[in-house]
Amino acid sequence: MHTGLTLLFQNLDAEQSDTEVVQHELALAERAEGAGFDSVWAPEHHFTGYGMTPMVPQLLSWLAGRTSSIKLGTMVSVLPWQDPVRTAEGFCVLDHLSQGRAVMGVGRGLGRVEFDGFRLEMGESRQLFREYSEAIVRGLESGVMEYAGELYKQPRVPLRPEPYASFRGRTFASAVSPQSIDLMAELGIGVMVIAQKPWDKVEEELTAFRARFREINGEEAPKPIICVFVAVGPTSAEAERMRQVYLQRYAQSTVEHYEFDNVGFAEIPGYEYYAGLSRNIEKHGVDGFCNFLADLQVWGTPDEVVEQLLGYVERLDAGGVLLAPSFGGMPPEVAAANFDLLAREVLPRLQAHDVGGDLGVPYAARPDKAQLPAQENGAQDSASHAAGAES
Repeated sequence: MHTGLTLLFQNLDAEQSDTEVVQHELALAERAEGAGFDSVWAPEHHFTGYGMTPMVPQLLSWLAGRTSSIKLGTMVSVLPWQDPVRTAEGFCVLDHLSQGRAVMGVGRGLGRVEFDGFRLEMGESRQLFREYSEAIVRGLESGVMEYAGELYKQPRVPLRPEPYASFRGRTFASAVSPQSIDLMAELGIGVMVIAQKPWDKVEEELTAFRARFREINGEEAPKPIICVFVAVGPTSAEAERMRQVYLQRYAQSTVEHYEFDNVGFAEIPGYEYYAGLSRNIEKHGVDGFCNFLADLQVWGTPDEVVEQLLGYVERLDAGGVLLAPSFGGMPPEVAAANFDLLAREVLPRLQAHDVGGDLGVPYAARPDKAQLPAQENGAQDSASHAAGAES
């Protein structure tokens, strides 16, 4: 089973400088291939210490030059925050630099502080994500960016360098609603499950996604990827302490960054799920939600962690897991010890688990231009086909 490493570059405390945090996380990234991980991922965040990774393809390009086989993924690139042509160009360059090792994760964003910093309206993010994702997914297959949507209008321009290879089978999107899952099925891409909602709800959404994917594409959907924060200790007591301190602090930072307790979400189109979440927090308290969010993650001894992770994999019929070992204000030595124990005693057992294939393997060679799918003039047909799709 594909097992990747997620690095957050998170600085929640004043005890470390940003420089120290960045250097520590880069050191873990450089160790990942030698430790046996199959991939390294980073999310896109801006303006706060919640995640200091504003240019993920740039970061992964740096890592591409220091590795030879490990895959390089975005978890996720937030499409409304950047020009779609620039996004597509970034993945083209990363794929050439790494000789086909890029994996594209995309999403539409949630942090108001980030939308405000880019002078964007959160209420437009659903439509922007739909139009941008259609243009980018199609452009990376055809080598041409062209689109005429409600908000995004792009005259025909070529991508140069041309895409190194097809991104089909190695493109994933995070999702929180039935509408966004429907869009992913329309685009033929996979689901990235970030552990932030009840697992039974995730199962329901995946069942609907798989059915929709088969209906539209005539084939089975890619297996989902599960992204979790992991605290592994040599004893159950030590792991429990990591849960109480670091997983809890991670959960608190998530509530703070995304304003999950802000009932104002009810007034923002496209964020209805979070409006309901904020009302629940208002009713039951922030601490209860932080405990819920922490409990969705994984902690324990190596045996306990393997059992929990494989339980999630079996439950969701997942094709891979992405493990975050450094979070919630962990001192560098604690994060390094967590990484070491994961790599030594958890990683080999996860990789030995057969899920029927590997993430994005084999990568398809890019077809000749004559075989590329025709680019819709203005993409109106595709846009209307996805009418009502929400992200």
